[in-house]
Amino acid sequence: MSVLYSSPMPLAAASSNPPLHQLAYEKIRDMILYGDLAPGQPITIHGLVSSLGLGMTPVREAIRRLTAEGALQSTDTRRVLVPMLHVRQLDELSHLRLAIEPHLAGLAAERISPEAIDGLEAIDKGLDDAIEAGDVQSYLRLNYAFHRTLYAHSDSEIALSMADALWLRAGPSLRVVCGRYGTLNLPDMHEETIAALRKRDADAAASAIAADIRQGHSQIRRSLSEA
Repeated sequence: MSVLYSSPMPLAAASSNPPLHQLAYEKIRDMILYGDLAPGQPITIHGLVSSLGLGMTPVREAIRRLTAEGALQSTDTRRVLVPMLHVRQLDELSHLRLAIEPHLAGLAAERISPEAIDGLEAIDKGLDDAIEAGDVQSYLRLNYAFHRTLYAHSDSEIALSMADALWLRAGPSLRVVCGRYGTLNLPDMHEETIAALRKRDADAAASAIAADIRQGHSQIRRSLSEA
């Protein structure tokens, strides 16, 4: 979903010394968002404990939290997986994302600074490089970073938390799309978004993000249909 951008905006502000269950949650969440855990791929809880270097208790707590959020699914007492999307679920996610994320982009356009727009442009340049190189993990990381960094400038805490939850459900399916079609087949509307931000055109920024979501979901739908 080489690392071109290693530290995207977190889903929530983190303390310098988060509790172990929060650390486990953030690490597993990132594995979901960035394609380390592909939809349908089972993994044992012991495997997560080993790969994360954390104890069983914080990992189990993180899994319970992510399962409650719909980002993970328990298959039995020892295995978990990222659930596969169905077309009906994708339609629901599309409806919700199109209601929330363009709204956040429009709000951000009214508040974001020129320096922050430059930062988004740098992320998008890295994203273009990842697409050209076929670097799936960096693509997923940077695509998420672009959207999350943009939305963070909306100053809309409730809608932002809702967008975060929707990304955990929809984002991993882009990993399947990349594996099936490659990164070169994933156009985006980021340049159009940046141009709208520089003009402080909230409507144009919202429209660009809406088109971006529709493009991504169209590719996911195609992948689900072929599967």
